[in-house]
Amino acid sequence: MQRQLANMKQSLFDQGYLDEQFIQLEELQDDTNPNFVEEVVTLYYRDSVRLIQNIENALDKNPLDFAKLDSHMHQFKGSSSSIGARKVKIECTQFREYCRAGNGEGCKRTFQQVKKEYATLKKKLEAYFQFARQAGPVEKACRPK
Repeated sequence: MQRQLANMKQSLFDQGYLDEQFIQLEELQDDTNPNFVEEVVTLYYRDSVRLIQNIENALDKNPLDFAKLDSHMHQFKGSSSSIGARKVKIECTQFREYCRAGNGEGCKRTFQQVKKEYATLKKKLEAYFQFARQAGPVEKACRPK
């Protein structure tokens, strides 16, 4: 089971969903807090609901307030970076570039992609953590190949 878990995690890196920050979180996990990474990721998803709602509300305004949109996305990108959500972070960067260019259609289109990557990663991480609980404690966090 540990081998399957390692392969599952590796595929998240290979497919570009996670980056080095996820490994750094795992390195902070120890016997005193064996569910640290799952707790951090759970907090990310709980807190990001508000950020996503703020962005949706700002995208509904006419005219668009690009400074406000950029500020909201900056917060969301920072939260996403903190758990190693690579694809989400990339889409956030694209969204912010559209904000700086004053491209409302680009913002709206990219936001749909942000939400798609966010939902996909959530589903994959939920499956990963569920499998990790079944597999039991792992010896030590290790960097992917």
